[in-house]
Amino acid sequence: MKRSTLVDAFDPNCPIRNILARFSEKWGLLVIYTLTLKPKTRFKELRKGIPDISARMLSATLTTLVADGLVERHSYNTVPPTVEYSLSSIGESLVPYLESLIGWAKEYSEAIMKHRMDSL
Repeated sequence: MKRSTLVDAFDPNCPIRNILARFSEKWGLLVIYTLTLKPKTRFKELRKGIPDISARMLSATLTTLVADGLVERHSYNTVPPTVEYSLSSIGESLVPYLESLIGWAKEYSEAIMKHRMDSL
């Protein structure tokens, strides 16, 4: 099946399922949200903003987000080379949905944590 063919989102071969899985991996949404805080962000600034992510994982996550067109990578011919990351227009279009999801998490965090404690 072609990657561009739209089928049932519950089908493992569905491109929609693939897209949602890619940016909703453990670090993807957090990197996207961190990029909303400053329009152009360098790698080290992202690491400071997400202190529990390893450099290797941040690099892999950024590579995936760039490949999917959600993040843009800008490199400048300086010594040492300067690289900045920013959200693309596609990434920017995801922000309102991400903010809604964060709002939902804030609203229900206490109830979810209570359920977690009750299940121990």
